Amino acid sequence: MSFTAKVVWITGASSGIGEALAYAFAKQGAKLVLSARRENELQRVKNGCAGSPDILLLPFDLEDTSKVDMFTQQVMSYFGSIDLLVNNGGISQRSLTKDTPIELDRKLMEVNYFSYVALTKSVLPQFIKQNAGHIVVISSVAGKFGFHLRSAYSAAKHALHGFFESLRMEVYDNNIQVLMVCPGKIKTNVSINAITENGEKLNEMEASHEKAMSAEDCAIQILYAISKSKYEVFIGGAELNAVRLKRFFPNLFFRMIRKVKSN
Repeated sequence: MSFTAKVVWITGASSGIGEALAYAFAKQGAKLVLSARRENELQRVKNGCAGSPDILLLPFDLEDTSKVDMFTQQVMSYFGSIDLLVNNGGISQRSLTKDTPIELDRKLMEVNYFSYVALTKSVLPQFIKQNAGHIVVISSVAGKFGFHLRSAYSAAKHALHGFFESLRMEVYDNNIQVLMVCPGKIKTNVSINAITENGEKLNEMEASHEKAMSAEDCAIQILYAISKSKYEVFIGGAELNAVRLKRFFPNLFFRMIRKVKSN
């Protein structure tokens, strides 16, 4: 697949995997729509997107999906089409279930699940009309199994698989593809920005993320998976073995994973 002149809309484009994807698509000559809350950071990313023929900045907060149809119309008015939607923005969690207020559970679901659903539903009519489109969903290995301090985060990621795997079946005949991306540990600010039980940022780079795969290498693997029309891809290091372990040896998996502390 060539990404030259393709219109690619990326949420969470101001940092981490989203930022790395913006640079990777730009190098391929794609036209970009970059979304995140911080417009100044989006401008910084835009300045680094050498190779892209055109870039539209569309800042908004994923927690508020009330205007997604308006944003989709802005993209259509500017570019005339949308070829790829990359649902990437989100927030992680570091809090025990018993200490997490229900308001934070709802916040995590709103940002990490409902924003993906709302934006996809907004773009879907255009994809159906043009009989083509690609939806990329940045999930996590946490979408395959639960882990300490991530009950709401893991729940949202699990929900993504149920929704988008169902959608993939429904739009197959419309030539619309859905890729589920399940990163493990990637060197980003995800742990720094993770929210604790009091709603504040953890503000700590966990050691496992500090030593992890770079966001740039992750982005390269995502573009490869898109080009190969894959349904699902796992990206990361040794932590991905836990997915296989749970599938084939679930009892052993639980005995081992419950002893692993968040780090």
